[in-house]
Amino acid sequence: MAMRRWPGAGHSLDSWAKEHDRSPVSEADLEVDRFLKRELCALLPSAGWLSEESVDHPERLEKGLCWLVDPIDGTRDFIRGRTGWAISVALISAQRPLIARLVAPARGEWWQATAGRGALRNGQMLAASQRRELAGARVPADSLPREDRDLAMVEKPNSIALRIAMVAANEADLVATLRWGYEWDVASATLIAREAGAAVSDAFGHALAYNKRDPRAFGLLVCAPAIHQAAVDRIATRAAELAPRGA
Repeated sequence: MAMRRWPGAGHSLDSWAKEHDRSPVSEADLEVDRFLKRELCALLPSAGWLSEESVDHPERLEKGLCWLVDPIDGTRDFIRGRTGWAISVALISAQRPLIARLVAPARGEWWQATAGRGALRNGQMLAASQRRELAGARVPADSLPREDRDLAMVEKPNSIALRIAMVAANEADLVATLRWGYEWDVASATLIAREAGAAVSDAFGHALAYNKRDPRAFGLLVCAPAIHQAAVDRIATRAAELAPRGA
């Protein structure tokens, strides 16, 4: 469905900026969102629903299960005809991801994970980066601040989910953000990374929780387990300066 709209395959696409934050959205985002909501809610009627492109209904908080969906993560790459976008679906149970699916059709990649059962890409079991030194760690980035120039830049897809999945596939060693992010952006990919053996936390090293009343968290850190504490130590001061009080 998304590929039938993707400019990279020569198709025309209507897109615009959202009023509340000026982030991009397209007709493909909405079409995929409607399809997934219809099909997933029919598959599991007892589950709640939280998506980037749907109105949030608070009754999801009272349900034991909740679908967390980003119909197209990396919309900027999608609109520009680039391949760095993906469709992200996770089923949350007790504030933790239980099942994850991440599909990047323009790349021919299908990722999946189930809690306690490992993670796969295109049917092949994944093993995350096991790097032991922070210096030289591979980071998906377009540029690095001066204090991080001992790290090594690798390809950066627009989709944060795909960047996280790169750690799961041992194509990157570290992904970190120092901004507010939404649960639907990362729920699926963080389960894939964790099941592949990566360390996953917020920017302060704390565990992530999902299906919260406020579906945001400040900062994200996904990396090889042996460099997790060094990464937290490096970004802790910056995170404290950037995070609003109480985050």
